[in-house]
Amino acid sequence: MVKFTAEELCKIMDFKHNIRNMSVIAHVDHGKSTLTDSLVAAAGIIAQEVAGDVRMTDTRADEAERGITIKSTGISLYYEMKDQDLKGYKGERNGNEYLINLIDSPGHVDFSSEVTAALRITDGALVVVDCIEGVDGEEAYQTFQRVIENANVIMATYEDPLLGDVQVYPEKGTVAFSAGLHGWAFTLGTFAKLYASSYGWDEAKMMERLWGENFYDPAAAKKWTKKHTGSPTCKRGFVHLCYDPIQKIINLCMNDQKDKLWPILQKLGVTMKSDEKELTGKALMKHVMQTWLPAADALLEMMIFHLPSPATAQKYRVENLYEGPLDDQYANAIRNCDPEGPLMLYVSKMIPVSDRGDSMPLAVCLLARTVIWMGKKQETVEDVPCGNTVAMVGLDQFITKNATLTNEKEVDAHPIRAMKFSMSPVVRVAVQCKVASDLPKLVEGLKRLSKSEPMVVCTIEESGEHIIAGAGEILHLEICLKDLQEDFMGGAEIVKSDPVVSFRETVLEKSCRTVMSKSPNKHNCLYMETRPMEEGLAEAIDEGRIGPRDDPKVRSKILSEEFGWDKDLAKKIWCFGPETTGPNMVVDMCKGVQYLNEIKDSVVAGFQWASKEGALAEENMRGICFEVCDVVLHADAIHRGGGQVIPTARRVIYASQLTAKPRLLEPVYLVEIQAPEQALGGIYSVLNQKCGHVFEEVQRPGTPLYNIKAYLPVVESFGFSRSLIQTLTLESINYVI
Repeated sequence: MVKFTAEELCKIMDFKHNIRNMSVIAHVDHGKSTLTDSLVAAAGIIAQEVAGDVRMTDTRADEAERGITIKSTGISLYYEMKDQDLKGYKGERNGNEYLINLIDSPGHVDFSSEVTAALRITDGALVVVDCIEGVDGEEAYQTFQRVIENANVIMATYEDPLLGDVQVYPEKGTVAFSAGLHGWAFTLGTFAKLYASSYGWDEAKMMERLWGENFYDPAAAKKWTKKHTGSPTCKRGFVHLCYDPIQKIINLCMNDQKDKLWPILQKLGVTMKSDEKELTGKALMKHVMQTWLPAADALLEMMIFHLPSPATAQKYRVENLYEGPLDDQYANAIRNCDPEGPLMLYVSKMIPVSDRGDSMPLAVCLLARTVIWMGKKQETVEDVPCGNTVAMVGLDQFITKNATLTNEKEVDAHPIRAMKFSMSPVVRVAVQCKVASDLPKLVEGLKRLSKSEPMVVCTIEESGEHIIAGAGEILHLEICLKDLQEDFMGGAEIVKSDPVVSFRETVLEKSCRTVMSKSPNKHNCLYMETRPMEEGLAEAIDEGRIGPRDDPKVRSKILSEEFGWDKDLAKKIWCFGPETTGPNMVVDMCKGVQYLNEIKDSVVAGFQWASKEGALAEENMRGICFEVCDVVLHADAIHRGGGQVIPTARRVIYASQLTAKPRLLEPVYLVEIQAPEQALGGIYSVLNQKCGHVFEEVQRPGTPLYNIKAYLPVVESFGFSRSLIQTLTLESINYVI
């Protein structure tokens, strides 16, 4: 039965030091939802016996059918910890009650925007890595070590001084070893406590000895050494004291050797009821391991001890996320997680119930309800204090995808930084109604789809076609079209076109000459040149390191130090585009020109138009710097208005692009394939057919499997999975796009 009520949840929400906001992230099919069930069961929401099978955070019918998570789902869990569990905790806390606001996110790369939305509103992540290999203890240790090192290499590339060291270390208790399907897990601290209480060993020293180059020989006088002694009884500490005991108990359970099993369990303090003792085989093993090493205990230990509370996390998160002055009242309230401060709330994901209007840059509205998300159901509450996650009803008419909320009177507040996604919506399909009279439903449905999907872009072409752009044809667009038809159009039938791929337009070199365009009234002239951006600059703009809201001095310093710009020139950037934030820019190179500032807005408007629809294929531009060299303007302001300058700016931008060796950039997927050696020929054959480029082929140490990495053009990727499956009949092949 459920071990908590909504009232108890509301009570613990006020204790900001006892809250943990966490996402569960991993690649597809690594067991996130299955492992999350263990935490849900420990909170009493589902029975322990069905944990791993229920997948409580999969709330959609198609998630159950496909066996994968498609949408991020939040669930709030209440736990009351024992004093002995918190004995080594040195942080600030209010009693033993803890609230875990957990978000289970999808693993498929097509839904990476859902992961981004989840990570934005949480303070840490439980990263689940699947590494099923071998049964030998030393082989298992080497595999674990390699996986942890690989994870740390990736995390080191995102190091931030504000965060500190984000790498994980088993000997520090930030890694758990688990069988998610069977609901058991342990950290090195689990066994360190066991041996400390049984043999009187120091718990902290045991943590260190259970990992790394530490060997234990029970037959030797000096039992611990830094090198293998060569003795048959000498084994690595992790293998001898953690792995071997687990393997022994599992073998006894699977072989029904209960006469040997019961004495061991008695020594470990594991008690079995009479009906439980009747279990056999896998059922017995699962129950014994869940009772001895419950997954929830290990995961909760890691969360409470090693994840920051909102009170801690917001001290450094405000530096990266708040766009206003870092010393104003709003930044200070966020930093201190101040319940008495002004409201500052970030909406990372929309789940529209109804849609009565379009988004507005600034609007005032009344909320209908505040809600705690509980997986497949919701609990309505009166209020939610700072430091928590919350769902709200009544915002959909004002917000498109994400927004910052504050109090009505806080007009000087700045927004919280918008999210940047790791993928782009590069695959597009045109949709139309099967029955013409359903057109209003389609228009309304596309609005609602655009709001509910963080990365989907819905547009109407000049031809009147309704276009949906998503991350991939295989899964993302398929799910979007299903939602559009069934959820947002009430079942009205739609027809879709074949998928097409979005390209980007760029230039290879500086314009061969200065180009000029005259305004329609022949009274104004704009002169412009074009050049490609420096290597890495477009990526820096995409990542948000350089953008329109930056302090000009800070931006100038980055451009001069990292990209070789002149400091004065770096202060003359007029704008970024398209959409005011894209990886193209206009720079003022003029000297001593009259009325220049009066036409700046018109030139910017023309640039936004042109950079959205380039001269080659009406695709977005990328990595182009447009330099305004000179202008000749009419003395009378009436002759140099927007109607004259905007189309002129567009034409001169197109002309300068065409004189700088314009090219199209095509999107590519990074493909990683794991397969045995005998399958490599078939894999290379399929990749060659699809114009793929293999750049790495490495055998995984200690296994017969090879890792192949290749670049695959998105335009050639349609049907790639089907071709691969048809070519390769070996069931053991795993492929990942």
